[in-house]
Amino acid sequence: MQTKNIIRLVLFQILYIIIPLAASAGTLIEVKGVVRDSVTNETLPFASVYFKNTTDGIMTDEDGKFSLKSASDNKTLVVSMVGYKEKQIKLKDGGKTNFKVLLAPETYELSEIVVKPQKERYSKKNNPAVDFVKSMIDNKKADDPKNHDYYSYEHYEKLTLALDNFTPEAQKMWNNKNFDFMFNYADTSEISGNPILTVSLKETLENVYFRKSPKTEKRLVEAVKRDGIDEILPQESVQVLMDDVFKEVNVFDDEIMLMTNRFVSPLSTIGPSYYKYYLLDTLLIDGEKCVNLGFAPFNSESFGFVGNLYVTMDSAKFVKHARFNIPKDINLNFVQGMRIEQDFGKMPDGSRILLKDNVFVEFKLTANSQGIYAKRLNSYRNHSFEPPQNMSIFKESATIVEANDAKDKTEAFWEENRPDPINEKENAVKQLLVELRKVPIFYWTEKVVFVLTSGYIPLEGTNSRFDIGPMNTTISSNKLEGLRLRTGGMTTAYLNKHWFLRGFGAYGFRDNEWKYNAELTYSFTPKKEYPTEFPVHSLKAVYEYDINELGQHYLYTNKDNLFLSVKRLDDDRITYLRKAEVAYKQEFYSGFSYDIALRNTTEYATYMVPFWQESADGELTSLDNYSMSEAEFKVRYAPNEKFYQTRHNRFPVNFDYPIFTLSHSVGQKGVLGADYTRNLTEFGFQKRFWISIFGYTDIILKAGKEWNKVPFPLLIIPNANLSYIIQPESYSMMNAMEFLNDQYASWDITYYFNGYILNRTPLLKKLKWREVISFRGLYGSLSDKNDPALSSGLFLFPNGSYKMSNMPYMELGVGLENIFKILRVDYVWRLTYRDHPGIDKQGLRIRLHVTF
Repeated sequence: MQTKNIIRLVLFQILYIIIPLAASAGTLIEVKGVVRDSVTNETLPFASVYFKNTTDGIMTDEDGKFSLKSASDNKTLVVSMVGYKEKQIKLKDGGKTNFKVLLAPETYELSEIVVKPQKERYSKKNNPAVDFVKSMIDNKKADDPKNHDYYSYEHYEKLTLALDNFTPEAQKMWNNKNFDFMFNYADTSEISGNPILTVSLKETLENVYFRKSPKTEKRLVEAVKRDGIDEILPQESVQVLMDDVFKEVNVFDDEIMLMTNRFVSPLSTIGPSYYKYYLLDTLLIDGEKCVNLGFAPFNSESFGFVGNLYVTMDSAKFVKHARFNIPKDINLNFVQGMRIEQDFGKMPDGSRILLKDNVFVEFKLTANSQGIYAKRLNSYRNHSFEPPQNMSIFKESATIVEANDAKDKTEAFWEENRPDPINEKENAVKQLLVELRKVPIFYWTEKVVFVLTSGYIPLEGTNSRFDIGPMNTTISSNKLEGLRLRTGGMTTAYLNKHWFLRGFGAYGFRDNEWKYNAELTYSFTPKKEYPTEFPVHSLKAVYEYDINELGQHYLYTNKDNLFLSVKRLDDDRITYLRKAEVAYKQEFYSGFSYDIALRNTTEYATYMVPFWQESADGELTSLDNYSMSEAEFKVRYAPNEKFYQTRHNRFPVNFDYPIFTLSHSVGQKGVLGADYTRNLTEFGFQKRFWISIFGYTDIILKAGKEWNKVPFPLLIIPNANLSYIIQPESYSMMNAMEFLNDQYASWDITYYFNGYILNRTPLLKKLKWREVISFRGLYGSLSDKNDPALSSGLFLFPNGSYKMSNMPYMELGVGLENIFKILRVDYVWRLTYRDHPGIDKQGLRIRLHVTF
């Protein structure tokens, strides 16, 4: 179900669930028209059209046409484009709403070079603007502050989420007078001038320390303040998500990561092939004469920016100010508009320093829904190239170190240390929530949202000591158990910060058997809420009796997830498994972790999977079960990994950095009741590779080998996906336990085009679909010692299980994502082993995929 992508947007969706505002607020103004060159009468694509002093605006399409709606009371329409004089149009009540706007070309002079932009005559060759930019690109590293051995500064961040256009007309949309008080907290946007209602406010004050060699960056968080509707979510995980969505922008990088996408920077090395550049007017900034460098991407649907860089006219070509936004037609979900503003200063040695980095975004789930106004303000001061007084900061294992009293700072502290004062309405979020929670409909809606996003029901409110769940496993079904009902829960750190208990009980109405699980975890480090909080350092004991679905590995969800109960094929490869395990785990801030586990298992045959053992003389014996005792050693290295942490699971925020895993399981026959000797080694690698404007590729590679003679349940069984839902690291057209191997190598390669092709296709580009191609495969083999036809003492393979030939198993999927902004649909072909009976050769697969 791609839970990680759903969670990325829950911060914005939650506002719509909890606050039942109607589709729009205020009376809409709608204007249409076309923009043309007043001299040539040619239409002007990508001109900016907006209402004055508001964020309501668009860009003209390729034919110079525009259509703009706004709930603002401002009646002045502004039309502008680089290389043309700005035009303002006063709108009259009841007047015409379809305009022909003529813009007059403007000629600018720079260093005796005259540039006059003309429609469709842009050329990179002999273009002074391109030469100017290339010079900036060649020298952009020269004034990088990180050229110094040490670099430190103080960083203040304020992140605000608010309901936009919170006009008095919105009050008419409420059916409950208990919400009237909310309009007492309405504020005014300093960008658009529209009324807004702040519903979330986060402030962070930290000191950042950089060391060139060995390259190290540490952040010492002195103070944190969080208030808002989203506080029902795990706040550390929320911060990770917001940091990924609103990354600090470095315009000097080749790529800028925002909204979980990569944008091409106007100062990228490929910039001249991606952007059109214009040398515009000159002006004074802080007493220095600067040139206004305008830029816009060749393709307005691509991930680039439209904006201006204000650059000194001396040989240093120093960027004093940057202001840019996204094109109107960009294939970016839920973002109606975004503006980025940056101010730079210069140190005595000429090094540039960032002073301000501000991002303003308007989100909308649908075009007619209430907008969410997001503002992230970053201020930087006290820059220094001297070594820090306390060099021990570089010895800290964590990249981000939070002071013990960071969350306890008084309002007086914040008033003294904020770079800019905060207004009273913006600072009243906590009081707003206090009043909201007095309203029953809000109180209970908030509880429901909590259950939907966490999967658990707390017994005692926010600081519950015991949670019931996960709720998506309460009811499910499979062929062996029939209808399966399950209930369970877990303790939290509010009961004890070191000891945690977790378990469930389940009953199958077809097999009439109880299944159960009990886990006791001791955390060597105190936890804030749950035992899986990073970094884990724990000892866990588990005792469990449950079904075992052979050939199905549920890597990203529970096996009894309700949504996986509907399958394309009956799962007829189920046994019972009893397990007792003791596991030790330790994680480090470097990304390295290791696990050591000791386990004893007994697997029981069923009518679906009988254990028929053939002796050397050909006699068959039916076994009820077999037992194994083994030790498993696993190491994992995932540098710079970021994930969203829930009560029991982690969902990666991105795969930009590599993940390596290596494990070995060993068991000796006769030791602790083991019936067999085994040695299983497996290796894994996973990474996302960005291909700039062409999208990105997710690659997962795995290999493994079973070194000993073992029965088929202990062989390597590929992960077959029997559901209709697309799942990574699984095979959509393979049957459960179809192939049995004792050595294998597999690949899972998925290429996301990010709409690169469809964005350039007339008509289709309006749908904003995105192309996906996947190619999965597995090459495996079975040695003679593990082939029951060639070696005695093994279990006979069930019908429908095969050895692989020299041909690998392969699947090819071609799909579209971003359908209705929430769906991905793939058509998958099975390329090999198509002669096996009872298989699917091709079919449609779907997944809920919510992303920007």
